[in-house]
Amino acid sequence: MRRNFILLSIGIATAAWGAAATLSAQEKPASRDMDHMKHASHDGFMRHGMSHLRAKGVKLDESVNEAAHVITLREGPMNLPAHTSHTRAAQPPDVTWTIPIDGWLLGYTPKLVDAAGGAVPGTLLHHTAFWNVNRPDFLCKNKEEHIFGAGSEMSVWPPIPGYGYRVQKGDQIRIETMVYNPTARSYPSVWLEVAIQFLPITSSSPVKSVYPSWIDVQECGNSGYDLPAGKSTKTGFVTLVYSGTLLGVGGHLHDYGRELLLRDAVSQKEIAKLDANVDEQGHLISTPIVTFFETGGYALKRGDRLEVSAAYDNPTGKSIPEGAMGIVVGYFLPEGDAALAALRRVKKPVARNVNP
Repeated sequence: MRRNFILLSIGIATAAWGAAATLSAQEKPASRDMDHMKHASHDGFMRHGMSHLRAKGVKLDESVNEAAHVITLREGPMNLPAHTSHTRAAQPPDVTWTIPIDGWLLGYTPKLVDAAGGAVPGTLLHHTAFWNVNRPDFLCKNKEEHIFGAGSEMSVWPPIPGYGYRVQKGDQIRIETMVYNPTARSYPSVWLEVAIQFLPITSSSPVKSVYPSWIDVQECGNSGYDLPAGKSTKTGFVTLVYSGTLLGVGGHLHDYGRELLLRDAVSQKEIAKLDANVDEQGHLISTPIVTFFETGGYALKRGDRLEVSAAYDNPTGKSIPEGAMGIVVGYFLPEGDAALAALRRVKKPVARNVNP
């Protein structure tokens, strides 16, 4: 299945949408060899606790270009034979990235490359998810804070002028990646590369801190669920415990997804409707972006109850195990930053899957 994660480009000028910058990083190389990992079960909220063959020799490399304010991460290599489903592909273990700077992360540019840096089709990425283990999600405190995700569409998250995601040096980011290969060509050495733009805390033009909001039809449980045959709709609810402003939203569906709908659960007022763009077979191509930035954002108050629904139309005539997700994703600007900033765990948890 094709996967489409969220492009959150709130308030960006039209030119920025097409300006997917070619970002290179040149300094401070670092590497973590993950070959010693012995588990083959992935228990993250995007993995559903599924067991897989384990990819050996996977490393996480980091380089920092201080002058350009770009960090580039490379995870790999991964061997992907032709016609290999995600249940049969050897999956990389979760890896952990230690944040090297104090400041803000501004934007993300993902891509797949081969060992020589040549382009590899994004189709081979089932998904990747970045989780800040030093902070709980402000909507679902049983989860780590989900700060970035990408799928087959390789959506770019460009910077939002005046806003960024606040990080501190030493923060631990767990990277959960799943790959597959539905194509007829084998790719023996694939790397996931993510270029991350940042702004140091010493900048003369600091930005406001925003927080990623993942509003899931599965509420605070695992995001995946079984997709029944035919038309179906699944609905979830979340109650806000902080007041603030939603700057805009995008959405995440799987194949045969038709629509995401976010509304006020009490008044039933529509906040955003995201109609999926699919091909003739129902394979997901993209989901749209709805922004409120231009009008000052969509105001939300503590105690507001939000309703999110995902509509699907599965033409296969059979249920697809773990075949669906329905998530509306946005950036949330809190009314008082101190309240959300206080969610940071004082004592850092032990980083998982890191060499001693």
